[in-house]
Amino acid sequence: MEILDLNHVAIHVKDVETSKRFYREVVGLPDMERPGFKFPGAWFLIGKVQELHLIGGRELEVVANKTGTHFALQVDSIDDAWSTLESRGAKPYSRQTRPDGAFQFYVTDPDAHVIEFCQVNHFNG
Repeated sequence: MEILDLNHVAIHVKDVETSKRFYREVVGLPDMERPGFKFPGAWFLIGKVQELHLIGGRELEVVANKTGTHFALQVDSIDDAWSTLESRGAKPYSRQTRPDGAFQFYVTDPDAHVIEFCQVNHFNG
């Protein structure tokens, strides 16, 4: 078996419409067509091939933090990402430089899922 890539991240959300607005309007991810599942949800494109899947119906509390459960989105400019998210109503926090030199900060979505934004300086793509 050869693992080719990370295909998608799925997160469980309480209110699909609220989360769709956040990921579309605040984070800026484009919508994707979603198959006709029998449960509520939405799909978004991350970069060129990876996906974020929202699955509706969450009732339990989300347990996430920057040193535990979270997912990261790589950006081309940490400064632009911070200012864009702030201008769209998000509250970025904990801006720092990782030990490997990458820049990072975090945002929390409406369900308390933690999203890291990072600029990896050694990225060659």
